[in-house]
Amino acid sequence: MTQDYRHPATPPPELVQQWLAQRADYEKGFNELLIEAAQWGADQELETCCEWLDREGWSGESRQLRAARRPKPPSLKEQALNEFDSLVGDSEAAGAAVILRALEALPDD
Repeated sequence: MTQDYRHPATPPPELVQQWLAQRADYEKGFNELLIEAAQWGADQELETCCEWLDREGWSGESRQLRAARRPKPPSLKEQALNEFDSLVGDSEAAGAAVILRALEALPDD
């Protein structure tokens, strides 16, 4: 008798059906679905690794691993400051200093 073996990163049938329905409704293209499926599998693998690290007493390392592999996107403030730097740079343009001070005064979330 053979065992029914499913790889841990195999999506559940309900999720596969959801992806197929999105494809059938033309909400997503085939490439987008493949990317979503790959990301789902990678997320499952990362969570499994972090859970193992936690069980082995390496919870600090699991947080570091998760932060390194799934970094948070830059905040709107960080994006605005980066855009400002690329547009203005070291320019002495009128009002640039005021805009920069206003951006820097925004909260970091």
